[in-house]
Amino acid sequence: MPRPPHVPIVLALAVALLAPLLAAGPARAASERIEALIARMTLEEKAGQLNFETADWSQDRGLYMSEETEDRLRRGLVGGLFNIHARGVARRAQEIATRETRLGIPVMLGYDVIHGYDTVFPMPIGQAAAFDLERVERSERIAAIEAIGDGVNMTFSPMLDTSRDPRWGRTAEGAGESTWWATEIGRARVRGFQTADPRDPTGIAACPKHLGANGASKGGLDYTAMEISERELREVHLPPFRALVDTALCFMAAFNTYDSVPVAANPFILRRILREEWGSDAMVMSDFGALSELERHGVAETDADAAEAGIRGGLQMDMASTFYLAELPGLVRAGRVPAALLDEAVRAVLTLKERMGLLDAPFARFEASEGRTETSPAPHRAEAQDFAERSLVLLKNEGDVLPFARSVRSVAVIGPHADAKFEMLGSWFGRGVFSRPVSLAAGLADLLGPGVDLRIVPVAAFEGATGDETRAAVTAARGADAVILAIGEAAGMSGEAASRTDIDLPGRQMDLVRAVLAEGRPTAAVVFGGRPVAMEALAAEAPAILKVWFPGTMGGTAVARLLFGDVEPLARMPVSTPRSVGQIPVHHDRLPSGRPAIKWPDVYSSNYLDRPTTPLFPFGHGLTWTRFEFGEPAVDVRRLTDDAPVSVTVPVRNAGDRPGTAMVQLYLRSRFAPISRPVMMFRAFERIRLAPGEAGTVRFRVSADQIAWWQAGDRFAAAPGPIDVMTGPSAGEVRTVRIDYMP
Repeated sequence: MPRPPHVPIVLALAVALLAPLLAAGPARAASERIEALIARMTLEEKAGQLNFETADWSQDRGLYMSEETEDRLRRGLVGGLFNIHARGVARRAQEIATRETRLGIPVMLGYDVIHGYDTVFPMPIGQAAAFDLERVERSERIAAIEAIGDGVNMTFSPMLDTSRDPRWGRTAEGAGESTWWATEIGRARVRGFQTADPRDPTGIAACPKHLGANGASKGGLDYTAMEISERELREVHLPPFRALVDTALCFMAAFNTYDSVPVAANPFILRRILREEWGSDAMVMSDFGALSELERHGVAETDADAAEAGIRGGLQMDMASTFYLAELPGLVRAGRVPAALLDEAVRAVLTLKERMGLLDAPFARFEASEGRTETSPAPHRAEAQDFAERSLVLLKNEGDVLPFARSVRSVAVIGPHADAKFEMLGSWFGRGVFSRPVSLAAGLADLLGPGVDLRIVPVAAFEGATGDETRAAVTAARGADAVILAIGEAAGMSGEAASRTDIDLPGRQMDLVRAVLAEGRPTAAVVFGGRPVAMEALAAEAPAILKVWFPGTMGGTAVARLLFGDVEPLARMPVSTPRSVGQIPVHHDRLPSGRPAIKWPDVYSSNYLDRPTTPLFPFGHGLTWTRFEFGEPAVDVRRLTDDAPVSVTVPVRNAGDRPGTAMVQLYLRSRFAPISRPVMMFRAFERIRLAPGEAGTVRFRVSADQIAWWQAGDRFAAAPGPIDVMTGPSAGEVRTVRIDYMP
């Protein structure tokens, strides 16, 4: 295949190697209406359908559409608008698109609805810690209902990137390190956003992101990717997307490169895998301005080269760069881009709009949300509080410091999060600043009432307390019945473009912690943040530690209720906590090594000289108000076949003096295979509530597909041989029974 003019060698090679895939791709079952529209469209109108512009915003005017944007809308040159969050602007855009254009094609109106809209739920990593798919789905249902009130009909969520480097700020936006758990959460989120019928006017279209291993960040930095193997791509990063092939209406391509080709122009991912292997006909959209970044990647010399690379690579809608709008008509006329490729992309966009119900009822979502008077109604806030309570992880509780007794007469609340209500929201908080978020101090005041002396000592800077603030903190702690250290990251320290090289407590926060702990009062450290904090010193010195992430609108109430025992801690860590940043990556499903670290500090094994290789807190870790004893797992048969799963039972006993809920986890390992397999893979969990002294049994089902690995021909299959079945309260504490897989 000859090299297209002006296209650099790297891109030309990718195009040449994948030439068979650059035709129109798998046939779409497009409606006659869509084909009739395409036949009537000019090249400019076709390019316009692929143009996803950004609405305008200013401090004075708020959200608005410029005269230039309105003009392009009228000429049919806009397929969708991003950053919509105002009903009047959204309705005006839809009215122009449907009533003032030649063809009357409605527009998509998109916004980042990440963990709530008006009512803000815990950050996605906190939601993952709750291990509660029903509440994940309900939270997205509420977010969709609230978002349509402002005209939103599409969101760029969920983020399905598997994250194994907590330096990466977007760890906060995902489900953690388990591919299986990210897959299950992705399914629940899409169900919540779209409902069973994407045409439902109370739902919005979900566009899962970022297809193409965005979570394999290099050095924890955003917008990069490691040079990973195809096996890691297919086993770790792609399964959550593959699981949504039948339900997702859209996928967003990642910013990063894979195999040195940016995913926004990567035919191996967007055509061969997505179209040919998976058979998906979901529309593919770029991330914000990704086409314009092809030139910075060095794979396109001009804007026209970038547009050609994108459309050939399988990217169908261009967010924010306007390259498709400006360049595609000329490229088609010049013969550089086949007309069929342009039609293919337009067909995908129109099919998405049809599936959303926009072509039949473009104003249905506006009508469904008429009369809404309250942005964050009480039932939504109650759901947010309940979800927040279930997302809080009790990491340490030495001497049963927690829960604090309700009989306390004085409580000191100290630190940068002591009374910082907007910090509760974290990043990507939708319209949550208007939701009346509850700070920790406010939650405690409401819970404890006026009879308790609540001593609030806020700290202005997250980098550390001043001398005066430290002295005030020590004074407040002295003689207090309970002390709460509200510490951790600021909301802006995680999320997109918020990577950190040091993920310990920010700045000099440990100085404040030590000064307060020296008073010897019953003290709990409440740690906020969007990632696991490498808090080795805090874990050694603080008697009790509660990880609360960024808990959302009702976060202060939720944290207060757990600290004082109104609710029990149910959450578990969805990501391993490193002892130090030098231990990264550390995750439960690592490969075994030929010289595994059996104990520390063995020499000539996979050990560090200065620290154990085990995480500070392993995946799945989390304490309760009581203590559980987990027995040996037992199986009904020792032989697993493709047709006959194995039943695994695990005895559990409440050995404490309080009722509580145990979470039993299942991990699997193929002991022998043609390739080295992870030492454990998280595959299931079950909860059981037991009274003091009560015993019960949890049952799991182990099937062959749970140990399958990627093989040639887009096939997942398991290898015959012994399988370790591991159960326990976390990845760091399991008991094992062995079975044999015989296909």
